[in-house]
Amino acid sequence: MGLFSRKTPAMLGLDISSTAVKLLELSQHSGRGGLRYRVESYAVEPLPPNAVVEKNVANIEAVGESVRKVIKRAGTRTKHASVAVSGSAVITKVISLPASLSEREMEAQIELEADQYIPYPLDEVNLDFQVLGPSGKNAELVDVLLAASRSENVDDRVAALEIAGLTCELVDIEAYAMERACSQLSEQWPNNGEGIVVAVADIGATTTTMDVLYDNSVIYTREQNFGGRQLTEEIQRRYGLSMEEAGMAKRQGGLPDNYVPEVLDPFREAMVQQVNRSIQFFYSSSNYNNVDLVVLAGGCAAVSGIDDLVQERLGIETMIANPLANMSVGPKVKPQALSNDAPAMMIACGLALRSFN
Repeated sequence: MGLFSRKTPAMLGLDISSTAVKLLELSQHSGRGGLRYRVESYAVEPLPPNAVVEKNVANIEAVGESVRKVIKRAGTRTKHASVAVSGSAVITKVISLPASLSEREMEAQIELEADQYIPYPLDEVNLDFQVLGPSGKNAELVDVLLAASRSENVDDRVAALEIAGLTCELVDIEAYAMERACSQLSEQWPNNGEGIVVAVADIGATTTTMDVLYDNSVIYTREQNFGGRQLTEEIQRRYGLSMEEAGMAKRQGGLPDNYVPEVLDPFREAMVQQVNRSIQFFYSSSNYNNVDLVVLAGGCAAVSGIDDLVQERLGIETMIANPLANMSVGPKVKPQALSNDAPAMMIACGLALRSFN
């Protein structure tokens, strides 16, 4: 049994966001310099409007159908997958328990005490825990991370996967998937991320999630309503296009000359303000007063020149996330398309990496 022998079957990372389903499948090979990952398949499939609302699955059938389409588009035969729920749908708490307890005894103890920490009836939640390590307060105790989510948040995602013929192996939390994806970026960071504060702004279609890492671990997460849909809606309004046409024009270009100064530039400024505001919220609710690096992820990271603008306005080194940069690519994958979508694949990447825990 090698160190990296699989405890779980190979899994697809499936990120179900508010506007799309993103799929990523990785494999692992030994190469020069140790183990390397390879992208075996990937695809992105849009979701129908309002199938997912504020990160909650509102239409299980529609999401299941989009999952089926994304599997077909990716050309994968893998039948196991992992998904994530957003941090706002999860309650986490670190508790201390005797180090002498077995896993089963710990589970029983947690079930006895859980109602102290969780404001919902226990029969309405999915509960899980992970031992973090020895407690700093007492050598005879271990710190245990308790995570609970309303059962519907988990069950709806599992049901959508089943419609598409997949088995859901695990449900993760987005912040932890993001942290795992960042392990693929930290080689590009000062001091490999050790001892520095990194703010990862994941700006999607409707939500901006700010995850702040210190020493490569997430210490703060906050979600705000802001995203690329605002740009799409402005294009739609300004040029009399349908939502679909506006989205296509945003990606492929071909808009009138006034698009950049009158539509795109104001949106870029709004993005900079959003990142700055998210960082100020972090300062005001923590003991930190500096950020060493800003990493831009999500679909909006593809807005041209946004990294330079954030760096210039905030005076903080800024880069675009590409968690797949050091991975090789299988024959089914188009490298250019993958590279274009990479900043939006952070959660999917973090989920796909769970195959190798």
